[in-house]
Amino acid sequence: MSDYNFQQIEPKWHKAWDKERLFSVDEKNTQNKYYCLVMFPYPSGDLHVGHGRNYIIGDAVARYKLMHGLNVLTPMGWDAFGLPAENAAIKSNTHPKLWTLKNVKRMKEQFHQWGCGYDWAREVTACLPDYYKWTQWVFLKLYEKGLAYRKMGAVNWCPSCQTVLANEQVADGGCERCGTKVLDKDLEQWFFKITAYADKLLSDLELLNAWPERVKIMQGNWIGKSAGAQIDFPVDGSQDVLTCYTTRVDTIFGATYMVLAPEHPGISKLIVSVPNKAEIQEFIQKARTQSKADRSSVEVEKEGIFTGRHVINPVNNRKIPLWIANYVLMEYGTGAVMAVPAHDQRDFEFAKKYKLPVEIVIQNSSLRGAPQGDEAISAYEGDGTLVNSSQFNGLNNRDAMEKIADWMQEKKIGRRAVHYRLRDWLISRQRYWGAPIPIIYCDKCGIVPVPENSLPVLLPEDVKFKPSGDSPLKDVPDFINCKCPKCRGNARRETDTMDTFVDSSWYYLRYLSPNDNAKAFDTATVNNWLPVDQYIGGVEHAILHLLYSRFITKVLYDLKLVGFKEPFARLFTQGMITKDGIKMSKSRGNVVAPDVLIQKYGADTMRLYTLFIGPPEKDAEWNDRGVEGAWRFLNRVWRLVNAIIIETPDSQSPNLKRKIHQTIKKVTENIEGGFYFNTSIASIMELVNETYQYAGVQEARAAAEAIVLLLAPFTPHICEELWEALGHKGTIFKAAWPKYNPEFIHAETISMVIQVNGRVRSKIDVSLNITEEELKEVVLSDEKIKTWLMDKPVRKFIVVPKKLVNIVI
Repeated sequence: MSDYNFQQIEPKWHKAWDKERLFSVDEKNTQNKYYCLVMFPYPSGDLHVGHGRNYIIGDAVARYKLMHGLNVLTPMGWDAFGLPAENAAIKSNTHPKLWTLKNVKRMKEQFHQWGCGYDWAREVTACLPDYYKWTQWVFLKLYEKGLAYRKMGAVNWCPSCQTVLANEQVADGGCERCGTKVLDKDLEQWFFKITAYADKLLSDLELLNAWPERVKIMQGNWIGKSAGAQIDFPVDGSQDVLTCYTTRVDTIFGATYMVLAPEHPGISKLIVSVPNKAEIQEFIQKARTQSKADRSSVEVEKEGIFTGRHVINPVNNRKIPLWIANYVLMEYGTGAVMAVPAHDQRDFEFAKKYKLPVEIVIQNSSLRGAPQGDEAISAYEGDGTLVNSSQFNGLNNRDAMEKIADWMQEKKIGRRAVHYRLRDWLISRQRYWGAPIPIIYCDKCGIVPVPENSLPVLLPEDVKFKPSGDSPLKDVPDFINCKCPKCRGNARRETDTMDTFVDSSWYYLRYLSPNDNAKAFDTATVNNWLPVDQYIGGVEHAILHLLYSRFITKVLYDLKLVGFKEPFARLFTQGMITKDGIKMSKSRGNVVAPDVLIQKYGADTMRLYTLFIGPPEKDAEWNDRGVEGAWRFLNRVWRLVNAIIIETPDSQSPNLKRKIHQTIKKVTENIEGGFYFNTSIASIMELVNETYQYAGVQEARAAAEAIVLLLAPFTPHICEELWEALGHKGTIFKAAWPKYNPEFIHAETISMVIQVNGRVRSKIDVSLNITEEELKEVVLSDEKIKTWLMDKPVRKFIVVPKKLVNIVI
């Protein structure tokens, strides 16, 4: 064979896999099924090597499972709606559909070039009607179940993108997409009632034994279940009541004021007749221009305004002032907080600034002699003994929590409650490039869902984009104006489109029947194939996509449309590849283009280095010298196998045989135990080194075959070529993954280095039980050593047991 010519080898095997239909699956055949799924990408254009880690890992897993004889389903599709396409349309006057499909074509070419195998007959594209018809169907199912609803509320508004953002899409007070400071705005919006499933989403995390613990912790924290109490504070001089939620009912006797979030819906009624109404409204407007991240930060300056109203603390009938403050958010509790400045640091800082009372109700021995009450220098947030708390004085505060809660329930001034940090999923977007929400507004019938047999509500393509970012749908009368499905009178369509996370919340079901025009998915088929056996993607999706997918699956389960409660049985989250210490990004100018690498070294080199760069679950720094090292290694493998093919073995090596079986064991366990491809490749490299030393022995061919088989999931093109050169017919991925024999793992012989005057001159295999006299005889009869001794007398014969012999002459 000639030199390693990847330019010829890689296209050859791409064609062979396509002809073989290597990755095609008949969904009716569920014997030995294995659903291996990589999170489908947003088609944004050229992929860089940072993107590649996700897809190369997924392809390696799929190929490894193929070699175990499994029926592997590995589909691919496109998360194709979203803001970037619309922004590109505004900027370059290119329709989002054209921009998106052009990028899809380019990324498919890259996947093909990298050797990533998918069942392309199952391809789905979220922006095409044959897919978003069923996204609209999912919406209707939630609407029927009372889980999709519309309400007026404060939302995160990006003035640049001209759209609403979910809380999860706001990063450090700015839009995660463009960085513009996010504002508060009141709009009528569509929500999915994910809070109805908060408890199931939390408790069922225990079922996910094959998920990374940190992802489960992140989801648990986001759901944020806490046990506490709701307490009713009557508004002085009225019949109204303000209810607050607290986890610290033990501090209720120390509440010296109440504070409302600026967004609290009750404020407008409370301040109708107060003298400083205009000043309060001005403060509210100012507070709402602050980002929620800033407002909830412990460092932010606490600011507030007195409403002129008071509420009654129900446990002692004390009248306390009612304030509005920037540090209280509607997202937490009820948007009303009983302020206990002696035992909450944020309340303490506010009380000090506005000269509000600070009253101790939890005493601790460590506080004796320290300034207390109004003289205190900070809040005490720890445990202790209740004081100034009526009949509960003297109780440990933890015990007092239960007794006070019981007493409040008995008096009907409060009640035990469970609170979740999770808020309902805001799905409305005031954008064009998304799935239209299938709702019609009729003056006579009100809100009317589009009938299922009228889906899809098609997104009109002949639209004009405004530099302001306003949705062009508002200017398409043919889209907006329609007939009411109930009364057939004139009506109008909803112009908001759905959050793209709705598209990705169910796509894993559609892959089983991507061309079905009658239904979104076949229940029997998805029940046979799901949950997904292995899901692979970035940890940045731990809260949004993964939580939403779990929610939609649970809704479909309750509707008896699927027979499983969780969509993904196993989850692997790969780390990022960084360059110059930061995440790769075009804007930072640190992107490494795979096309250049592949042109110079081939796809297998890029794949090998990507997998070898470090533990796959951790971030890793890209190093161009490492790519050259991967290239050199593949050339060594190429030369080794070719040398072995033409060798005529004349001896045996138990050590090489042992090394083969040890390597098979290590690589198999490393892959099965957590996709440790980096250590697997390191083990194969050791076997290559060992085989070079024994290239002329009978076991060398077995070593070559083992090397090629073990490397195949990582570097499939070169391994296919070498497998063929070794005399095998058909694709290597129909060959069986090698098995090790435990009997051959442990050494019966050892390899010892032989030195002459401290310099290595030979290496021999000897029995573990050899005596020193027998060892001396074997060493002195070695032909290489005889050459170096040249009949000179041996002055010393030094033995380091099981390691080396040094002959001093």
